[in-house]
Amino acid sequence: MSAPTTIITLNNGVEMPALGLGVFQTPPDETRDAVRAALGAGYRHIDTAAAYGNERQVGEAVHRSDVDRSEVFLETKIWISDYGYNETLHGFEKSAGKLGVDQIDLLILHQPLPSAFDRTLEAYRALEALLADGKVRAIGVSNFVVEHLIPVLDRARVVPAVNQIEVHPYFAQRDLQGFNAEHGILTQAWSPIGGITFYREGSHGRTLDDPVIGDIAGAHGKSAAQVMLRWGLQQGRSVIPKSTKPSRIAQNIDVFDFELSADEMAAIDGLDTGRRGGPEPEGITLEAFGREIPEA
Repeated sequence: MSAPTTIITLNNGVEMPALGLGVFQTPPDETRDAVRAALGAGYRHIDTAAAYGNERQVGEAVHRSDVDRSEVFLETKIWISDYGYNETLHGFEKSAGKLGVDQIDLLILHQPLPSAFDRTLEAYRALEALLADGKVRAIGVSNFVVEHLIPVLDRARVVPAVNQIEVHPYFAQRDLQGFNAEHGILTQAWSPIGGITFYREGSHGRTLDDPVIGDIAGAHGKSAAQVMLRWGLQQGRSVIPKSTKPSRIAQNIDVFDFELSADEMAAIDGLDTGRRGGPEPEGITLEAFGREIPEA
């Protein structure tokens, strides 16, 4: 069974399904089942990370499925503990080994490391080398704000294809999205249905319960989650919702048979609180967040 999906062409010509399954905080055993359900529902893009501890299960689910490996776009992330040129090259080997692949479709740096930004820059230089060697098809970053992107762009030979950041109706980061777009960097939304607003204690309520989104959902016979994913896709973003429930996984990709009006899009845009749900990028340090990524 295959669902229609939008394909986005990255700045280096590589094609990527706009909608993918995220597996953040998904326990290893549940990851295998979630990826299997996603592939069955028509997903062809899976987003994982070294720090999630479930790359191996993602790889197993893909290799055991009826879907050819060449049809599945695999994205993963290098953790800050593996920043530095040689360390990041080895980080690729660890991730590729766990995923059971020779080539990763999209490899990105998981966070900027402001307290050791030289190591961040060396990590990005390693991504460029991996790209030149054909070991990855595209490279990028995650959770980088403008002040992190500028020094990368100043030194880079390859402009990042993607910047994966927190984007949902309550936190849209429009200035950062604009900067990404100006430089040909695709904005990819993690927490696109505002999951961060309901599994982390926050002061701005749950996006899924928002009456504005609820009214729009009712008008289209869709769920609040489907409306938020549609909003992201219509604004040209890649979205990677996470779920472990097969019914929810299937529902999340069923967003290509309706369209939001300009007024509906504007109403959702108006919900932005400017309050981040995830950690402040400036607060990421090796002391607080460093952890060893196991060998493959």
